[in-house]
Amino acid sequence: MALNHLPPATGKTIQTPDGVKYVYAYSAAAAKKPTFLLLHGFPSSSYDWRHQVKKLSELGYGVIVPDLLGYGDTDSPTDLERYKMKKMATDVSLILEKESLDTVIGVAHDWGVGILSRLANYFPEKFSGFIFVSVPYIEPGPFPLAKIAYYSDAINAMTEQNFGYTTFGYWPFFNEDDAADICDKNHTSFTSLVYPQTHEMWKTEFAPLGACKIWVTSNTLKPLPTWFPESEAAIHAKIFSRNGYRGPLNWYKTTMRGLNIEDEAQIPEENKIINSPTLVVVTDKDYVCRAEAAHQILPKSIPNLAIKTILGCGHWPTLEAKDETNEILIKFAAVIEGREKLGDI
Repeated sequence: MALNHLPPATGKTIQTPDGVKYVYAYSAAAAKKPTFLLLHGFPSSSYDWRHQVKKLSELGYGVIVPDLLGYGDTDSPTDLERYKMKKMATDVSLILEKESLDTVIGVAHDWGVGILSRLANYFPEKFSGFIFVSVPYIEPGPFPLAKIAYYSDAINAMTEQNFGYTTFGYWPFFNEDDAADICDKNHTSFTSLVYPQTHEMWKTEFAPLGACKIWVTSNTLKPLPTWFPESEAAIHAKIFSRNGYRGPLNWYKTTMRGLNIEDEAQIPEENKIINSPTLVVVTDKDYVCRAEAAHQILPKSIPNLAIKTILGCGHWPTLEAKDETNEILIKFAAVIEGREKLGDI
C-alpha cells in the first residue's frame, strides 16, 4: 500500500530464497544518471522518502526504495533470527541484483544506517558512494556477548553525564516482549512522540529512561509538527496497520539480545573500511542521535569522508528539511559524476 504513494516509482516485489516477500518502489534512471538506494529507519517505511523520490525522479535520477523487513507491505516474520543485519543486508542486495543495478548511491536514515553499514562491509562493489543520515556509519563489533545486556545502560550513563539526560532510555522499553502491543494499541500517541511537535520533547518525553513507555501507555497526545500534517500521518497510520510494531521492534531486540555478534565478528578488518566517497548528514536539534557522534568516526574507517550539518532540524531531515536534504543528495550525485568535490557539499 505504501508504494502507491511514491510516484513516479512503481511498486514491485521480490521473494528471498527462504520465502520472505519484499516490496519496493523503483524508478529507472535516465541515461548516464546514477540510481539512489533509499533505506528508511524506525518507525517509518518507504513513504518517508516521498519528497526525495519526487525530486530525484524529476531530475532523471533512478530511485529504488524498499519497505524494509517488518515494515509496510514487506513481510514481517516473527523469528528474531530473521532480523539479523547480515540477512537483511543480503535481502537488499538481491533487490539490486533483480534490477540489474551494478552500482548505486546508498542513502540511509536511522536504522536504515545499520543495513547500509553492513552492505558496505559485505557488498562494497555495489556502491559508488554512501550517505548516512542522522546516524553515522556503524562499524561492526565484535561486542562481547556479556556486554550486550548492559550496553544501552552504559550509553545512557555516559550520555546523562555528558548531556544531562539519557539519549537511549527508550531502548529497554522497546526490548520488552509486550512493547509492540502497547505501541499498536496507542499508535497515535506513539506517533505524536516519535514525530514531535517540538525538538525539546525528545529531551524530556522520549529519551529519558522510562519516559517513552509512560507516554505511550498513558496514551498521551500532542499535535503533530507542521512538517508532518494530519493527512500524511493518516497514510503513515494505514501503512502501520498492516504489520504493526512487532517487526520493527525486532530490530532493537535482535541488537540488544546479541544476535548480530557472531556475524560481525567474522567480517575481515579490510571490509570494515569504506573507501568510496561518504557523507554523514547530521542535525543540530536531534536530541537522540546527536551530531557529536559523527565527529567520532576515525579517518582510518572512512578515508574519503565529509560531514554536513543541517541547522534548526531534528531527527527527520527528509521531512522537516526536505529541500535542503534533496539539495545535499543532488550535490552528492554530482560528486559521484565527477562534477563536484565532496568537501564542497
